[in-house]
Amino acid sequence: MEHSRFKPKEHLTFDQGARKIAEALKDVNVSLHDKITTSRDAHAVKLVNLLSVNEVPDGFKKWQLPIVLKDSQLFISIGQPDINVPEHSHDEGDGIRFIMSGSVYYNGQELTAGDWMFIPKGQKYSIKTGPFGASMCYCYCCCCAGSTVLDRKDWVINPAEYVQKRA
Repeated sequence: MEHSRFKPKEHLTFDQGARKIAEALKDVNVSLHDKITTSRDAHAVKLVNLLSVNEVPDGFKKWQLPIVLKDSQLFISIGQPDINVPEHSHDEGDGIRFIMSGSVYYNGQELTAGDWMFIPKGQKYSIKTGPFGASMCYCYCCCCAGSTVLDRKDWVINPAEYVQKRA
């Protein structure tokens, strides 16, 4: 399978990622420190769409969460079944990957929902999604987004289907 959009060496720095999040928050005119926010809030859906990451293997969708913790940034990715992610490394910082649903294969071992893998800075690895695909959450001490530009065209989540209507 072609991995034309996957450019693992074209990541933003941690500070660039934090600035991108700040720009998205300003664009949507929201502060996450005023009240509890959930992924179902309309402004949160707008934010993750602005923060979508296009530099991913074909068969994947990925977006950055609009949150900067002290030394980490968070991402969600969804991969279709049987997708090979080529060998790459995160040279800017450590990361941890949590499998939320489906599975991935790493080094001949299947990791399923509830499993995780810690990826030290600079360690090369590859994975393959399982037969039902995979949904994963990442926490990186770097920024694995490939562009400083907010994505204003490609929705990774359709707000009409995702946000619950409130009376």
